[in-house]
Amino acid sequence: MIVAKNDEAKRSKLWRITFLVSTALIILIAVYILTKMFTTNPLEGNWIGEDGRYNLKVKSKGIVVVTIPEIAEETSVEVVLPYSIDKENKTVTIKMDEEELNRLAEKSDGQYTTETLQNALAPIVTSFDYSVEQERLTLVEREYGEQLTFIQE
Repeated sequence: MIVAKNDEAKRSKLWRITFLVSTALIILIAVYILTKMFTTNPLEGNWIGEDGRYNLKVKSKGIVVVTIPEIAEETSVEVVLPYSIDKENKTVTIKMDEEELNRLAEKSDGQYTTETLQNALAPIVTSFDYSVEQERLTLVEREYGEQLTFIQE
């Protein structure tokens, strides 16, 4: 009886306002959750190669940063590559960026060449079927079936 001092009309009005605010809040939270579930990139994040050949940083804007550990004497290289994802068919295609490879080769002062980078990236620059389960990313090459496994960092 403390609320609205025994005035039934005021209590009714407060109840309606409370009900409308809570309903609006529930709807906003539901929309947010559904948006996150169906529009986020399932591959986004940092992935460490199980075999140690590659590490991936998948970003949301169609960019993946591939880290090749020890391409030259105790030197790792981060290569920025474009990718496209088809969530419906669960496929991802990582593409080669010649300009980026040329830029990195020039910057390396002769430690590695564009061809060395192309050869090192050859297994990762292709189309894959992907599967993400329990912080484990599995990429299966679509043509030959070779498999790369990554663990989320």
